[in-house]
Amino acid sequence: MIRGVSRASLDTLRANVEGLIAGLSSSDRSALSEQLAAVGSLLTVQPRLRRALANASTPPDARSNLATTILQNKIGSSTMAVTQSAVLLQWSAPWDLVDAIEQGADDVLLYDAEQAGSLGEIEDELFRFERTLEAEPELTTLLDSATQPADRRVGLLRDLLSGKVTPNTMLLLEHAIRSGRRRGITAAIGRLLEDAAARQDRSVARVISAVPLTDAQESRLTAVLSEQFGRRISVRTAVEPAVRGGLMIRIGDEVIDGTVSTRLAAARKAVTG
Repeated sequence: MIRGVSRASLDTLRANVEGLIAGLSSSDRSALSEQLAAVGSLLTVQPRLRRALANASTPPDARSNLATTILQNKIGSSTMAVTQSAVLLQWSAPWDLVDAIEQGADDVLLYDAEQAGSLGEIEDELFRFERTLEAEPELTTLLDSATQPADRRVGLLRDLLSGKVTPNTMLLLEHAIRSGRRRGITAAIGRLLEDAAARQDRSVARVISAVPLTDAQESRLTAVLSEQFGRRISVRTAVEPAVRGGLMIRIGDEVIDGTVSTRLAAARKAVTG
């Protein structure tokens, strides 16, 4: 997690990225996002370059010149502008620079979806795929496997989701798989859901129930959670009969487990313990 000096630098970089991409076309944004992800991948596998570009003891202009020398004619002008902006900032650790550039790659796609009015659709697609992964842990293992080349894992992802999700959702998931910095596909999806919700000034509650909630129940739950957490909450629901009854609610890192299955498990433990 980025903290301290890096936190302020990340906020500055994200603001710079937003200002830059406002005037770009959707296709140019996609290209920028892909190239930023590629820069992040390069820095992941090149430790000397990573350390040199994030070295606070080196004058900013020297870091900028090094980035230009290494990357010129390999990336577009917009990507170079974002990369230059990143290396001119101060980072607490070299890995923070990599994380910030990869965050920028995702931010570009989420901004593009926001402008197209499809941010909610991306949330739904990410949530549905998150539920698929939770139901099929073997699939999660395959997508996260460090022993398999990233291209092969991305190919598996495309086989699974081609034609079923929007292009931006596919690219976001591909970034998560290719990144050497993400803690796994499910953790990456959780962060993407939070980032998408934050762009709409709210948080996402992932709700699992034994039977589908009615519209009235979902509206009531949304109101209760929004009041409890003091901010707008968007509810994403999924049905899982195994919970037997009640609700499991996850908002960020906080989990509220009121399912019957959990209460029964606790009761059995109390009796047998």
